Amino acid sequence: RAVILTPDHDTPLTPLARLTTHQPHPHLITAPEPAKPRKSVFVFPGQGSQWEGMARELLATSAVFAATMEECAGALAPHVDWDLPAVVSGAPDAASLDRVDVVQPALFSMMVSLAAVWRSYGVEPAAVVGHSQGEIAAACVAGVLSLDDAARIVALRSRALLRLAGRGGMMSVPLPQDEVRDRLDRWAGRLSVAAVNGPRSTVLSGEADAIGELHGELTGAGVKARIIPVDYASHSAQVDEIRDELADLLAGIAPRPAEVPLLSTVTGDWIPEGVTDADYWFRNLRDTVRLEDAVRRLLDEQYDAFLEMSPRPVLTVGLQETVDETGADAVVGGSLRREQGGLGHLLSSVAQAFVRGVHVDWAAHFTDTHAPHTDLP
Repeated sequence: RAVILTPDHDTPLTPLARLTTHQPHPHLITAPEPAKPRKSVFVFPGQGSQWEGMARELLATSAVFAATMEECAGALAPHVDWDLPAVVSGAPDAASLDRVDVVQPALFSMMVSLAAVWRSYGVEPAAVVGHSQGEIAAACVAGVLSLDDAARIVALRSRALLRLAGRGGMMSVPLPQDEVRDRLDRWAGRLSVAAVNGPRSTVLSGEADAIGELHGELTGAGVKARIIPVDYASHSAQVDEIRDELADLLAGIAPRPAEVPLLSTVTGDWIPEGVTDADYWFRNLRDTVRLEDAVRRLLDEQYDAFLEMSPRPVLTVGLQETVDETGADAVVGGSLRREQGGLGHLLSSVAQAFVRGVHVDWAAHFTDTHAPHTDLP
């Protein structure tokens, strides 16, 4: 399989000629090996993939994206006092993405809208998986939560996190989780393993000063640890302070039967019917995110294409680490990149998945343009 993506009708001749002679070209997308049918997983990350203006281009160029974003704005409206389109398009007077109660609902809306665009091209997930707050979007796309319930969870839970702001921090450490845990004895009760994203991708959370101390120790030893720009500590003991508040805020959530299987990164197992209630969404915020375990489970069950639904890829490194360590033949890909938020880059991501075996219904994309089939030389 090969895809040529060009800005006009005259340009394809050169990349087509390069294809016949097995040479690369910027507009030519191929794969190193023949494509085989894939079982796709939509992956929804937590916080960290945001950037200013991340939805500006797609809102103007993708009708599916814009319509889904409008639905998300309507679902969020009863719970927020800011304008979603203004935030995701980077309007000058928009609420700041530095606020947890803004960035989490905004990212939720981005992820749900990106998933809708992928599906409009005929890319249907055989399963979904979500990381931390991303599991709310995953549950919505899976049909486990209605859009209204999902919007309520992400908006009210992120607002409750404001109580913890200024006291915590998080840090990404490129080391195996066991090696990281061995270093935590000095900060017992003050630091926790927040997430295990891959064999050498671990995230810590806890008290801000303890994060700073360990960061200094790690970087001094040559470890490229990175402070995550948040001022609260998800997946740590600090979250226990808002347990009762969340129980009240999220009472009445009505889980539904899954339309797409959802693998939990809280339990490491498939979500059974009726489990995603208020208590589950507290545990999703409090417990360690078991992404590596979830991916290994998916690989064992022959899922072999992991497509990240986000404004920029933040989980692909950990996903690829797990794929490489298991020796699986699996595809790992993203959707957009920072400052590359247009339909052109998204189509490139779809094409990258297609040449590796993911089913794409290209005719769906060309319906409005009446594009003809053309005989190739």
